[in-house]
Amino acid sequence: MKEHWNQRFAEAEFAYGEAPHVSLAERFCTPGTGRVLCLAEGQGRNAVHIASLGYDVTALDYSEVGLERAQELAARHGVSIQTLKADLSTYSFEPEAWDGIVSIFGHLPAALRARVNAQLHAALKPGGWLQLVGYHPKQLEYGTGGPQEPSMLYTVDGLKAELGPGWTYVVAELVERELEEGPYHRGMSAFVHVLAHKTSN
Repeated sequence: MKEHWNQRFAEAEFAYGEAPHVSLAERFCTPGTGRVLCLAEGQGRNAVHIASLGYDVTALDYSEVGLERAQELAARHGVSIQTLKADLSTYSFEPEAWDGIVSIFGHLPAALRARVNAQLHAALKPGGWLQLVGYHPKQLEYGTGGPQEPSMLYTVDGLKAELGPGWTYVVAELVERELEEGPYHRGMSAFVHVLAHKTSN
């Protein structure tokens, strides 16, 4: 699987475009400070956007090719990001280390996804925030990107259950809209979008 992503990320055109995902761009557009972790960040489009607002950003992925492209994109935009080559199946989240965590289309096998999502609350500082986007099962009808395995897709209720208690949700919804994100996310799409703040331990 890793070789699949290395090959995709090595293609000349950025697989999912160079602009941040639309939900992130619309909700995350105000300059600020703090440490932000971008999970399964691939070629860095979201990390670069967040860094351009002034944040200290770490892009995590297990594809070294993707992370090289992320640094290429950051240099092109005149911003600095940290990259971390790590496999989420073995990665240990440092407690209360991050002001924000972003996961955009970071699809994982169901058991691993649940395990990772259950760790996000503890990884955030008090008052920290999470923004997560993942394809919904309805995406299979559109066929415009994302995994074809239904168990890897998100529902709002399922995601909330995996995240556990202690959140205040600003957004938790199914979104259906056109995406134009490089060659692999193009057309009408259905995805879950969550924006939440850690409100208790």
